[in-house]
Amino acid sequence: MTLPTIYREEHEQFREQARRFIAREIAPFHDAWEKDKQVPRELWRKAGEAGLLCMTTPEQYGGLGADLLFPFVLNEELAKVFATGPSFGLHSDIIAPYIVNFGTEEQKQKWLPRMASGETISGIAMTEPGAGSDLQSIRTRAVADGDSYVISGQKTFISNGQLADLFVVVTKTDTTQGAKGVTLFLVESDRPGFRRGRNLEKIGRKAQDTSELFFDEVRVPKENVLGSVGKGFVTLMGELPRERMLIAAGAVNVIEAVLDETIRYTKERTAFGQRIIDFQANRFALAEMKAEATMLRIFVNQCILMLAEGKLDTTTAAMAKLQTTEAQCKIVDNCLQMFGGYGYMWEYPVARAWADSRIQRIYGGTSEIMKELIGRTL
Repeated sequence: MTLPTIYREEHEQFREQARRFIAREIAPFHDAWEKDKQVPRELWRKAGEAGLLCMTTPEQYGGLGADLLFPFVLNEELAKVFATGPSFGLHSDIIAPYIVNFGTEEQKQKWLPRMASGETISGIAMTEPGAGSDLQSIRTRAVADGDSYVISGQKTFISNGQLADLFVVVTKTDTTQGAKGVTLFLVESDRPGFRRGRNLEKIGRKAQDTSELFFDEVRVPKENVLGSVGKGFVTLMGELPRERMLIAAGAVNVIEAVLDETIRYTKERTAFGQRIIDFQANRFALAEMKAEATMLRIFVNQCILMLAEGKLDTTTAAMAKLQTTEAQCKIVDNCLQMFGGYGYMWEYPVARAWADSRIQRIYGGTSEIMKELIGRTL
């Protein structure tokens, strides 16, 4: 069965461009990057030159002014080669839209062209040792002092933490106001008092640098406030449907890639005189997983179209994130089983996909948070 596509000719032309770039600049080197625990800065500059960064950013700020479907095409192609190191999506499709939608004209002119070119790499400093999904409990403080704010606190699990030149930092400017006391700041990594901690050792996604960050009385001008003081929580919530759809689509991409790899393997590998796929238990299991993957793809594609039209609500995005990421972990684990001992070997893509998939149920809001969000609407 061939599903109706949501992509037009221009998206498919871009797909070929992205596929060639990935084959040339990413796939041959990803193993080495996993050992290095980060991708090289040069990759970001090459991606910028190829037009793969900040694609939906308006042209006057260095982007392509492309529609929202272009990033999903790129993510599909990265998933096909199991490339989790380049954190382009965070940079281009989460942080850049914050600046596009909430930044001042000066902030847009200063940062967006450099982000689109790959000269500047960005990250978002949100999670803390004692505060994950509960953003109202963050302890990082930003205290007004004349024409500046002084930021002190600690962040952890920060993607692009070792490489980023610019961070969107989530702070408390008023500890008495709960969500209304949250403010976002743009903080450059060369400011006195800023320090990177260690590059964290993760279960998976080993080529993606993930770090601790420390802010020891980092002074930033008031012009570095992103959005309005006290409106940080609202700003973050407004962009969550897009973030969660990127995660949901990524989950389906991996499911499809792993299923394709597993079907190929079970057709080639034999046991007890017959192909692995010819055992009814395996064939039925693959059939069930294929059916689930197809249903998820249809749902996710519809959500992507709704997102592009500005019609995707927070609850539906939470449903997509919940169902796809839970299915991803289950299906990848079942597929690994069909590889037997080889599935446990790091050189096999299914092993890496298994390790890389587990975080999907955690970041962007845990599955439990998704259930809570959905449950509140019942």
